[in-house]
Amino acid sequence: MSSAAAREQFLRIARLPDEQIDLAEAALWIAAEQYDGLDVASYLARLAELAEGAGPALHTARTPEQRVAALNRFLYEERGFHGNRSDYYDARNSFLNEVIERRTGIPITLAVVYLAVGQRLGLPLHGVGFPGHFLVKCDAPDEILIDPFEGKLVSRDECEARWRATLGADTPFDARALEAAAPRPTLARLIGNLKQVFLAQQDWPRALACVERILVLAPDAPLELRDRGLLYARLECFSAAAADLQRFLELAPGDPTAVGVRQQLVELRRSAPPLN
Repeated sequence: MSSAAAREQFLRIARLPDEQIDLAEAALWIAAEQYDGLDVASYLARLAELAEGAGPALHTARTPEQRVAALNRFLYEERGFHGNRSDYYDARNSFLNEVIERRTGIPITLAVVYLAVGQRLGLPLHGVGFPGHFLVKCDAPDEILIDPFEGKLVSRDECEARWRATLGADTPFDARALEAAAPRPTLARLIGNLKQVFLAQQDWPRALACVERILVLAPDAPLELRDRGLLYARLECFSAAAADLQRFLELAPGDPTAVGVRQQLVELRRSAPPLN
């Protein structure tokens, strides 16, 4: 399948209501834009096979805590999934096909695997868009939080410590950070990680493709409009760049980067034809 056809499939999923979005399928169509001929159905089948393999241990567990422990043992001890500490910023960590093949990734892609397997087995699991480190939680009388990078439980106290380490010791902890993340922001965060990898590599076309997908999910995201404008400028698409940067300034005039964007907009308009 071509990259254009893969993008169409992603757009099809992105138009669905949140409750109908299959995170794993959407993540695989993101990968299919990079990997020509990727067989999305076969990777979904492999996730189903993982669920089938984990089933017996989960079905004999009596409590949510025991079922989560059984899933952790199956995925991380028996099947060898683990966080990629040696090469965290490898782009392959953000492509779900590679994560399934290599059994290693970053928190958000490992979370997608965890959710896909656990939800197939009836566990009430949700992603959690915690700052700096994506988590998974299981609804239970006592909330269960899972670190998908480590395959271990994490306490609320540990989450608060991570919060302070990420956002500053004086930043008050906001319990809303542990609320369930909807599919769209989850996909946007996954793509955003990939975008950062491509920006670091100065691969402007692939970074632009990431921004375009994020804007499908969140059409008026100011920082993504800004970044698309800056990427358009690098690719010498001056009119498109000016339009995006102007829209960014309308949406976020007080953003710390707005001063620099205004200056760049002046320079772009010297290069771009007038906008009608």
